[in-house]
Amino acid sequence: MTAEALPAELRRALVQLARTPRLLVACDYDGTLAPIVSDPEQARPSTESVGALRSLAGLHETTAAVISGRALRDLATLSRLPGEVHLVGSHGSEFDVGFVHALDADAKALHRRIEQALDTLVADAEGVHLESKPASIAVHVRRAAPEVGERVLAAVRSGPATWDGVQVTEGKAVIELAVVQTDKGHALDVLRHQVGATAAIFLGDDVTDEKAFARLTGPDLGIHVGDGDTLAGYKIADTVAVATVLAFLLEERRTWLYGEQAPPIERLSMLANERSVALVTPDAKITWLCHPEPDSAAVFADLLGGPTAGVFSIKPERNGLPLGQRYLPNTMTVETRWSRLLVTDYLDHYSAPHRTDLIRVISGATTAKIEFAPRPEFGQVPVALVAEDDGLRVVGTSDPIVLRSPGVTWEISSDGMHETATAIVSPGPDAPVVLELRCGTDDLSPNPVSEAERRARSGRYWSEWVDTLTLPPVEKELVARSALTLRGLVHTETGSIMAAATTSLPEEIGGVRNWDYRYCWLRDAALTAQALVSLGSTSEAEAYLGWVHRVLATLPGPERLHPLYTLHGTTLGPEAVIDTLPGYAGSRPVRVGNLANQQVQLDVFGPVVDLVAQLTEARGKLTDDDWRMVQAMAEAVSRRWHEPDHGIWEERHAPRHNVYSKVMCWMTIDRAIKLAEGYGRELDPSWPALRDAIATDVLKNGWNEEVGSFTTAYDGTDLDAASLHVGLTGLIDPTDERFQSTVTAIEAELRSGSTVYRYHRDDGLPGDEGGFHLCAAWMIEAYLLSGRRTEAEELFAQLVDCAGPTGLLPEEYDPIAERSLGNHPQAYSHLGLIRCAQLLASHQ
Repeated sequence: MTAEALPAELRRALVQLARTPRLLVACDYDGTLAPIVSDPEQARPSTESVGALRSLAGLHETTAAVISGRALRDLATLSRLPGEVHLVGSHGSEFDVGFVHALDADAKALHRRIEQALDTLVADAEGVHLESKPASIAVHVRRAAPEVGERVLAAVRSGPATWDGVQVTEGKAVIELAVVQTDKGHALDVLRHQVGATAAIFLGDDVTDEKAFARLTGPDLGIHVGDGDTLAGYKIADTVAVATVLAFLLEERRTWLYGEQAPPIERLSMLANERSVALVTPDAKITWLCHPEPDSAAVFADLLGGPTAGVFSIKPERNGLPLGQRYLPNTMTVETRWSRLLVTDYLDHYSAPHRTDLIRVISGATTAKIEFAPRPEFGQVPVALVAEDDGLRVVGTSDPIVLRSPGVTWEISSDGMHETATAIVSPGPDAPVVLELRCGTDDLSPNPVSEAERRARSGRYWSEWVDTLTLPPVEKELVARSALTLRGLVHTETGSIMAAATTSLPEEIGGVRNWDYRYCWLRDAALTAQALVSLGSTSEAEAYLGWVHRVLATLPGPERLHPLYTLHGTTLGPEAVIDTLPGYAGSRPVRVGNLANQQVQLDVFGPVVDLVAQLTEARGKLTDDDWRMVQAMAEAVSRRWHEPDHGIWEERHAPRHNVYSKVMCWMTIDRAIKLAEGYGRELDPSWPALRDAIATDVLKNGWNEEVGSFTTAYDGTDLDAASLHVGLTGLIDPTDERFQSTVTAIEAELRSGSTVYRYHRDDGLPGDEGGFHLCAAWMIEAYLLSGRRTEAEELFAQLVDCAGPTGLLPEEYDPIAERSLGNHPQAYSHLGLIRCAQLLASHQ
């Protein structure tokens, strides 16, 4: 029996149930897992059902149980179910084999009395069988003649069943008398409480199972096996159908939990228009799009929850793998190509400020299948789709969303909560199919500007900007793509810059190190702006410093700065978890917000003041506003540099005296002094002495003679790639033996083939992580400063090889599994690549 044979409404209910955060799967034994047979001792469970139940029990956040009328010992012996499946016997009165010892003396005496009475009642009743259990006795009449069976049951009902303290449960051709509470519904409640289930499914065939069906509420699902009246919401025919239900639930649950062929992170391409970002898979699925801002809730979150979390896909009707994907040169327009089909995607650069307009163009000489499944608010808001002449309206959202698709005929289906539209289209040689997703408007009318012109002008915006850059000859095209990626992470309306385009892409597959990077970190954004200044583009730095000025205007001083803010410069809300999303390849939890918002990170002043210095040099003047900010940040450093902090890596434990943070405090003062001296500003007389004091402190307390290296912090011997900045910033001369020794020590402990880890210490979080591309970039720079050009070139070549086919880099790389990790695309990785290419070119 295939899943298609199940009723469509039952399949939809099972799909919905499979997506609950913590699932309890429970069922009866006889008549459900095993067919009813004349000899109860021969009731063997279906092999298919046992396999599905065992596999369900092995899934993350999934519990499987069998609740049977049989004695627990007999149930375990007969079913031979694995230990992962919980067994509950005697209609819920036995939760463990030793349960009989929990009976008090009165209950044991009542049990003996019942047994004696029943022995007398059935002494001359041929075919009647007594089953003695630790807390009950069952009278089976299935093999007796009908008149004999009814006579015995009537005698039991009028006799021992009426005694005080006796719990009566009747089933098909059986009556059971217990000396404790026996109730499958109660057993189901106990299991639900023990495992913290957010939803449960129960399958059963007997009247005794109705007590379990009666306890099901909300998202729970009850399935009755066979005919007859029932409280269950659904019916199936027999034990064969039970196996089909369990197998279907297993596949849906596994797909939801672990991702359906999650695409390699580095193979995702980013669309951007400086207000919005979207990610497209190598087979042209829009897998990630947030609205109205990149740090808002997702409309399409397939990346973190599979197709049920929202997806917009286009593919050949008869499938086939794509031949390749590329950016149109020097643009943010992506083309995905099959043998006779081309899909072109871009975000309209000139749409209204409050809108997100995604344009998808289908051209070629074959039919294509479109699936449009918007799931606003990470899929937590039910939506309906309404077809109109020119497209679709999404109904039920707080912000209007429409899909303009003239000439396309849609079929709309529902899974019980959301609706999905599908269509088959046939683009002609000169008649492409154009789809326009418009978020933020309900306008389905034609755009006055043709699609071809919108595509051309959006492309021109990017290519004309690239033409203004000064690109190094080393990996010139990849540097240009990195620059475009950084520019795509800029939020032009505010001047803020995202650290990455996504949330919760894992630092370890299946792990918990999943963070939200869709915000503006003071440090990350300053380094991004520096990279663009170094290429000849200063507008991003000007806008970002304007954003910093506006944030500072809301504070009494820069020492009150948070490490990060929303793109609009407001304080983040509390970090939260979205339980309904299973995460990329099963990596949970999915987080929104970032707890690092509440940390103390004293290093953030250094990159901002260093950016002011670089921008000032590029434009040839130091503005009064920027100078006042530099003075204020130098003042904040003078007050707080001696304090411990959480550091660049935002570890979630007690603050330490981090070497990197002290070095950045030193750099703040050093750059402030150079700005004052270079641009005729009044030099604070305390700054030179303060700069020397910080340097002396770092050299005294950060250097560990035993390790032969600058360490992570003053209080330990552990190493950290960020400590390379002792030499990278100029605090000590790169020819200093202590820096050379630090490079060697960090190389030996933290470099692994093509990557460099941040550290190997216990940071208070479970699991591991990959090496950081940014740390590899620091190592390349350290190699060059140490005169080790060959090693620098080799490591740079390996960094380049980690880029995806369209030139994008996420945060990390696992050299063991040879796969990319972390949020994507990551600003740190791309700015590191740019700097390395520039340094390699300048050191030739």
